Amino acid sequence: MSTVVKPNHIGRKISRIRELRDMKQDALAIALGVSQQTVSAMENKETIERELLEQVAKILGVTPEAIENFSEEAVFNIIGNTFSDHSQNNNNYLCTINPLEKIIALYDEKVALLERLLQSEREKTEISKNSKG
Repeated sequence: MSTVVKPNHIGRKISRIRELRDMKQDALAIALGVSQQTVSAMENKETIERELLEQVAKILGVTPEAIENFSEEAVFNIIGNTFSDHSQNNNNYLCTINPLEKIIALYDEKVALLERLLQSEREKTEISKNSKG
C-alpha cells in the first residue's frame, strides 16, 4: 500500500488565502508592485523565493509559516465545527446585543449632551446679563 504525499504547492496556497481574504490578483499585484500576470505566474509555481513569500504574507495579513502550513481541509473543518448547529461553540456567534437598547442608549446620551449644552448657554447668558447691568 503506497502513500501519496501531496506537494506543498505554495502558489496554490497563496491563491486560496488571497481568495479567502476577498482580494483580487490585481490588488495583490499593485501591493507587490508587479503586474497581474506576474501574480498569476507566482500562484502557479510550487515554490517561491522566501523574500517574496514574506512580502505576500505581510500583504495578506498572515505569516509565511501560515501560508506554508495552510490546509484547505483544516479551514473547512474549523468552519464546519464552529458554525454547525450541533456545535458546542455555536453560542459564541449568536447575537447577544439588543440593537434597540443600543439605539435608546445613544439617544439618551445625546439628550444628556444637549441638556448640558443648553445649561451652559443659559449660564453664559446669565453672566452676560450680570456684567452689563
